[in-house]
Amino acid sequence: MIDKAEIRKLIPHAGTMCLLETVTAWDEQGIVCLTETHRDPANPLRRQGRLSVIHAVEYGGQAAAVHGALRARKAGDTAPPGYLAALREVRWFAGELDAVAAPLEVTARLLLGEGGHCIYAIQASAAGRLLAQARLTIAPQPGAEGADR
Repeated sequence: MIDKAEIRKLIPHAGTMCLLETVTAWDEQGIVCLTETHRDPANPLRRQGRLSVIHAVEYGGQAAAVHGALRARKAGDTAPPGYLAALREVRWFAGELDAVAAPLEVTARLLLGEGGHCIYAIQASAAGRLLAQARLTIAPQPGAEGADR
């Protein structure tokens, strides 16, 4: 299990913007993370006191970033900084994340990955209920070290 302190070392998200609290499992194909930050009144994504389910995409993006960093570390490397280049097949099955009482389970499954270019299927669920899913394309930041690998 990987805790929040270790997650913060792996991704650039600082302070309360680091949304994931635990990695419960990961392998070369994917990652499973848990968090309860969706209920935190200080969550930086809240607007007018609410946290829309649309923000599940950020949770999934962070899971993908942690996965990429763990894969790179296992290979003795560092993942290049990346950005969300495309979002496809987004589906929401809830209105607001903050109304969900159970911890969020956030998964990211690597569909395609070469160098810093990756496509992930992400999903957020709670207590066995699917809340959101999407497909993310991540590209390395131009000029980032390792972007051409």
